[in-house]
Amino acid sequence: MSSSKLPYFYRKLERMDQKEQFFAHIEKGYAMKGDYITMGAGMVNEETVKEAFIKIPLKTLNRHGLIAGATGTGKTKTLQVIAENLSEKGVPVLLMDLKGDLSGIAQPSPGHPKIDERHEAIGLPFEPKGFPVEILSLSEQDGVRLRATVSEFGPVLLSRILDLTVTQEGIVAVVFKYCDDHKLPLLDLNDFKKVLQYATGEGKKEFQKDYGRISTSSTGTILRKVIELEQQGADLFFGEKSFEVDDLTRIDENGRGYINIIRLTDIQDKPKLFSTFMLSLLAEIYSTFPEQGDSDRPELILFIDEAHLIFENASKALLDQIESIVKLIRSKGIGLYFVTQNPTDIPDDVLAQLGLKVQHALRAFTAKDRKAIKLTAQNYPDSEFYDTEGILTSLGIGEALISALDEKGRPTPLSATMLRAPMSRMDVLTEKELKEVIGKSPLVKKYNEEIDRESAYEILNGKIEKAEKEAEREEAKKTTARRTSSRSRSTRMNPVVKVLTSATFIRGVLGVLKKVIR
Repeated sequence: MSSSKLPYFYRKLERMDQKEQFFAHIEKGYAMKGDYITMGAGMVNEETVKEAFIKIPLKTLNRHGLIAGATGTGKTKTLQVIAENLSEKGVPVLLMDLKGDLSGIAQPSPGHPKIDERHEAIGLPFEPKGFPVEILSLSEQDGVRLRATVSEFGPVLLSRILDLTVTQEGIVAVVFKYCDDHKLPLLDLNDFKKVLQYATGEGKKEFQKDYGRISTSSTGTILRKVIELEQQGADLFFGEKSFEVDDLTRIDENGRGYINIIRLTDIQDKPKLFSTFMLSLLAEIYSTFPEQGDSDRPELILFIDEAHLIFENASKALLDQIESIVKLIRSKGIGLYFVTQNPTDIPDDVLAQLGLKVQHALRAFTAKDRKAIKLTAQNYPDSEFYDTEGILTSLGIGEALISALDEKGRPTPLSATMLRAPMSRMDVLTEKELKEVIGKSPLVKKYNEEIDRESAYEILNGKIEKAEKEAEREEAKKTTARRTSSRSRSTRMNPVVKVLTSATFIRGVLGVLKKVIR
C-alpha cells in the first residue's frame, strides 16, 4: 500500500469505527419496551447508518413537539409521516392544512425509485398505504363544518381574543350573566351584539338596576372589535350546530385512527380567526376530555401548521391563556405539535414544554439568521458526533436533527436523521377524490345543516317590539283622551249666552216690554 493511501485508509477505518460507535449509541439510546413509531435512521458523517432506527415512544407523544425548518426542507412531509404512523397505531390526529397539500393522505403513494433508494439506506421496507381521512372546514369550503356558540366560548376567552381592557372584560361578563339570568341563548355574534346594544339602549334601566351602570363608550369599543372579528370570517364560525370534539377521536373498522384535516387555505390572511378557532378548540378539548395521567398512548395529537400565526400578533393575555392550556392539556392525553420555520417563532415558555423536536435545515443569509441558528442549536443536547450549529445548515431535504423523550421522560441522544418517506400520496386529492371522501362522511350529515333557532337576538327584538307596541297603545290612549276633552270644551255653552237664552230671563224681558207698551 502506498504512503499516499495510508492516511485515507486510516481515515476510513476511523470512520468505520465511528459508525459502529454511533450505531451502538443510537441502539442503546432509542431502545423501547412499549409501542413506538419509527422516524427513520440516524446519520453520521453525512452517511445513513442502516437500521440505526430513530424511534419515538407513543407513551411520551402527549409531551408536545416542534417541527421546524426553512421553506422547502420537508416539514410538511415529516408531519405527514408522523400523522400516518400514529393513525396506523390507532391514534387519531388533527391537522391544520393552511397550504392545502395534506389531503393526499387519503390515497396510497404511487411510489418512486428515489423512495426505494431512501428506504434501502434506512433499512425499512416501503409499503404504500392510504389512511382514513375526515375533511373539516371553518369556512364555506366543502367539508364538515366546524362551529361553536358564543356561550361555549365563554366571557374569558372572548375577552382574550378581542384583547379587551379589564373594564371591558367586566362588561362582557355582565352580558353573559344577564343572558344566563334571563335564559337568553348566546349562539352567534348577532346575539352578542344585540345584548350589548340593548344594555345601553332600551334595556338601560333594567341593566342599571340589576348590574350597575354600563358605559356607552365601552360597549361601542367592544362592538367595533366584534365587527373586526366578523370581517375575518368569525360570523361563519360562531353558531349552531356546535362541533363535538369527541368526533375527532374516531377509529375506523381496521383499528386505525382517523386523520382529521382542517382546510384553512382561505384563512391564511386572517390570523384573528385562526387564533379564535385554535383557542376555542383547545379549551373545549381540555374541558371535555377526562384526566388520563401517564398512559401508554395519547388520545389525540394536534399539528398546528404555520404556528407563528397564533403567536406573532397575540396579546399578552392571549399568550398567557395559550401557555396555560399547553401546560395543562397533556394530562388529558393530548399532544400539540407546532410546525413553523424557526423555533424562535414559539414563545420560550411554550418551547420549554416541548418533548419532541424535529429540526430541518436552517438557512444563514443574514446576521439575524446566524443569530437564530446559534439560539436554535442551544435548544438541543450536546453530542460527541455532531457540531450542532454547523449541521443545522448542512442538512438535506428530508433530513432532520431529532431529539425526543424516552419512555422514562429522559432526552434521547441527538441524531441527524434520514427520514422515511410518507406511505401516502405526497400531493393533493383531485376534485373528484375529495368529493368521494366528503360524500362518505357521516359527520357531514350531522354538522352541515345550519340551525337558526330562537336566541338572544330574536328574543330581545321581540321584547323591544312588544315594548314599542305598548308605548304606541299608551300614546294612542292619551291622544284620544286629549281629543275628547277638547271636544267637550268646545260644545260647552257660554254662561252669558246661557243666561240670556234661559226661559226665566225671556219671561222677565217680555214682562218689562208689556209694561212699557201700556
